[in-house]
Amino acid sequence: FFWRSSLNVNLGWTKYDEDTTDGDDQGGYDKTTDVFSISSLYGYKLTEKMAISGLAEYRTSFSEFNDPGYLDVGVGVTWTPISELVVVVHPLNYNFVFSDGVNEYESSLGAKVVADYNKQIGKFKFRSNLSAFHSYEDSDFSNVTWVNTLGFNVWKGIGVGLESGLRSNKQEAFNALLAEEPTSTLSETNNELQSYWLVGLSFAF
Repeated sequence: FFWRSSLNVNLGWTKYDEDTTDGDDQGGYDKTTDVFSISSLYGYKLTEKMAISGLAEYRTSFSEFNDPGYLDVGVGVTWTPISELVVVVHPLNYNFVFSDGVNEYESSLGAKVVADYNKQIGKFKFRSNLSAFHSYEDSDFSNVTWVNTLGFNVWKGIGVGLESGLRSNKQEAFNALLAEEPTSTLSETNNELQSYWLVGLSFAF
């Protein structure tokens, strides 16, 4: 048996100054990154590299917790071709989407694919995590998130970290557009790729 769990949290603001018409400066903060993601993978090994497995993964944000929130629950197989790489393929997966108010989100049945790569060379540690859901009901309900992290250990676990994230989610793009254009439809929504990057201090437990 094996049990792999992970938690990824990002919360950041950018300080900005704004000139008003009367010449006074007004400062404020603008939210830049807001990510909360937790996953747990449990499996039973059939061979050294192949296992049957079950996965639960939850993703949301702090500022609008569970609005929307995504919960994937599914079963399938896990493949570990090398010790640094874990590939999860779950053809039976349900993507629960939670939201409040007038937001229009749809839950659906589909396939879940997760690939997680971890590699450490000397003081450098690299992690790449791809999480994708493909809906069997409508491709517009699908989503994908890809996060890459590079850390450099400077002294006793304290280091510098660099992280970049890419995300495609048409339902999120559609609901953001509804606030400006209430007559918009999901199929007509331009699903631009969401992205972020950050640099900061890191600590390894």
